[in-house]
Amino acid sequence: MSQEKVNKYKQEKANRKQILKKQKRNRMITKVVGSIVCLAIVGWIGYSAYDSTAKKIASSQTEVDLSSLQNYLSGISPEEELPAEDDAELEEDGTEDEDTEE
Repeated sequence: MSQEKVNKYKQEKANRKQILKKQKRNRMITKVVGSIVCLAIVGWIGYSAYDSTAKKIASSQTEVDLSSLQNYLSGISPEEELPAEDDAELEEDGTEDEDTEE
């Protein structure tokens, strides 16, 4: 049995570079595939969240009855012109009061 262990060790030592290359390649493949799977899961979760919120926003509609506002606006008459006294004061001063502009 001892001889078998020695022969196995010699064979592993002779193929050590190939074994290490194979292990390295398998680790790299595992990392790449794992990254792709994680990216797909994150993308799927993001898309699902966006899609569900988009459906909620699109489905909510609000109807507004503006007839009462239209009736109110149609009942308001345009502003009347300034009385003659105010016009005379504007002509004399040449300017409007500064308080009214602020």
